[in-house]
Amino acid sequence: MGHEFETSEEVEVPASPEQVWEAIATGPGIDSWFMGRNEVRPGAGGTVRMAFGGYTPESAVTAWQPGQRLAYGSEPAADGRFVAYEFLIEGRAGGSSVLRVVTSGFVPGDDWADEFEAMTLGNEMFFRTLVTYLTHFAGRTAVPLTVFGPPVADWDSAWAALRSGLGLSGPATEGDRARLAPDGRTAVEGIVYFTNEHTLGVRTADAFYRFLRGFNGPMVAAHQYFSPIDIEQAESAWRSWLDRHDGRTLR
Repeated sequence: MGHEFETSEEVEVPASPEQVWEAIATGPGIDSWFMGRNEVRPGAGGTVRMAFGGYTPESAVTAWQPGQRLAYGSEPAADGRFVAYEFLIEGRAGGSSVLRVVTSGFVPGDDWADEFEAMTLGNEMFFRTLVTYLTHFAGRTAVPLTVFGPPVADWDSAWAALRSGLGLSGPATEGDRARLAPDGRTAVEGIVYFTNEHTLGVRTADAFYRFLRGFNGPMVAAHQYFSPIDIEQAESAWRSWLDRHDGRTLR
């Protein structure tokens, strides 16, 4: 059976078209708000390649108009699966821009609904992170960190434990204050900038801390650091933190 889809988001951001383009069309820019390590071979016919969790998907660039339009997508697999992205940028007076992002594709199989839900909720987090990046960190680049926690058996307990570890009481809402310091640095205060059923994101003065429900698997920590960091130490510390806050003690 399967499901063909197309979704779109549009927002005005306090960043110039050039800053938006750097964020979406360069490897360091994509690293600063998306997931994993990213490489871009520029120009029409170029590629966008991501390395994440042992996967290295590569997409072909189908439109390349600097400061205006970028489009790329994967080749359809044998079962028809593919995903494509289009970014449209329109400059506005005062140095701001309107950004529209269109995601389309096909999810195969009779059980497509769960995968589509996970992808949609994850994309909501990535889009909001991009908007927050362009609002607070435009022109800066980050070092990404991705860590997988242990398999989760009870997601309600896992989310409750995670919120407790962030100093949050009850369901998280945008604007809530959080406190965290698992990577050996001084404790920092942050603010919840986005949350939905599968994700929670905290912004501090120099980082994004994001937690996502892995599809059929673990809690994933997918962070970005805008200041110097010992990435190996941070990965080890976050792995231990996820082990301690996976919800087992609440069951």
